[in-house]
Amino acid sequence: MTIKVGDKLPEAKFRVMTAEGPQVKTTDDIFKGKKVALFAVPGAYTGTCHKMHLPSIFLNAYAMKNKGVDTIAIVSVNDAFVMNAWKRDTDQRDEAIFLADGNAEFAKAIGMELDASANGLGIRSKRYSMLVENGEVKKLNLEPAPGKVEVSGGDTLLGQL
Repeated sequence: MTIKVGDKLPEAKFRVMTAEGPQVKTTDDIFKGKKVALFAVPGAYTGTCHKMHLPSIFLNAYAMKNKGVDTIAIVSVNDAFVMNAWKRDTDQRDEAIFLADGNAEFAKAIGMELDASANGLGIRSKRYSMLVENGEVKKLNLEPAPGKVEVSGGDTLLGQL
């Protein structure tokens, strides 16, 4: 079943890179007591994700934070090493946390998995943005086509704050 506005996020574990190596962060670690702008992409460094989705997030990051967002989080079905490299290459002002959902466990738990096997990409996440307050989904913008950023970008979520 796909998550919807009003639902609580299920308990999940992500991997994030730290100076000590990959560390586990739980849903509570990321979302409890916070207002989080969550952006999900099918894959780090892929064309639409890298050239369209991430820039829309970082162009609006200051404005989102000025409107009360505590954390900007980007999640993808990639490992922590890839997500760390992608953060290094794109997040010059350290505005977001990059969450690795390497086995698509979070994507599957919220019904947002995408079977991209036909393109050799395996199971990925659908493209969406979500405003989460204290673990509860307040806004959800699911992109109808994974190769587009029409409703899931930073500008859309900013306009909903």
